[in-house]
Amino acid sequence: MAQNDRPGRGSRAALLVLPATLWYVGFLVAPLIVLAIMSVGVRSPNGGYQPALTLEQFANLTTRITPLTNTLGLAALNTFICLLVAFPVAYTLALKVRGNWKLVLVALVVIPFWTSFLIRTYAWMTLLGANGVPRILGWVGFEDVQLLNTPFAVSLGIVYNYLPLMVLPIFVSLERLDRSFMEASRDLGAGPVATIRQIVLPLAAPGILSGIVLVFIPIMGEYLIPILLGGGKTYFLGNALADLFLQSRNWPFGSALATLFVIGMVVLVAGYLALSRRLVRAGRESSLL
Repeated sequence: MAQNDRPGRGSRAALLVLPATLWYVGFLVAPLIVLAIMSVGVRSPNGGYQPALTLEQFANLTTRITPLTNTLGLAALNTFICLLVAFPVAYTLALKVRGNWKLVLVALVVIPFWTSFLIRTYAWMTLLGANGVPRILGWVGFEDVQLLNTPFAVSLGIVYNYLPLMVLPIFVSLERLDRSFMEASRDLGAGPVATIRQIVLPLAAPGILSGIVLVFIPIMGEYLIPILLGGGKTYFLGNALADLFLQSRNWPFGSALATLFVIGMVVLVAGYLALSRRLVRAGRESSLL
């Protein structure tokens, strides 16, 4: 009787999975297929896409190496800055704050996400503009300080907007940390720095890795912050793609650049998953020991 029920259960499971599968195929796989097809085409005389079968667009990607290197460098730098800022915050929230204050402070980390990304960025335009912080600095003797439309403004906006994505995964990892390990480390004579380096960091590694991926990938595709806070002077990959599709209307070249970006992100996520499994396995083995 149980054997006769198995086909029915399989059919019901397939029906339950079908909506999610159709959504996935229609809104993720299909656009990527269209992107890949356009990347082997050529630009039509009036702009746009003309069917063809050529790798010419990929051969010309070196002409757009500057926005790619800018994006990689600034994404890595700002992700590192987010990590430096987020780890002490997450460590304090998870291991130092107790009671209701912990919920209040975690909520304060999350609340900025309830506000529009655009509004938050415009707020920084006001603060960094001529009537904001530079005017205050002028009152104390620092004249002609320009903060807006600089790489510093871009980095500040990125760190501010993406910091919660780094704080929360690290906080979750530290919240689950067995405090007896830290007590044992102190009992054996290790100082606070040694305890963090030898106990806290290895056990929080999965959360740190998750935070790095959650921050690095969106920064790689960032478009709005370089435009609003950088004044277009800091050129990201997203800005290059917007120019190719909307201004020069070279859709095949833009598709080739976007395809390269997607492949790079897939490789990054695959590496993250492999490293994450290894870290989890190492953590289980160490806990058994």
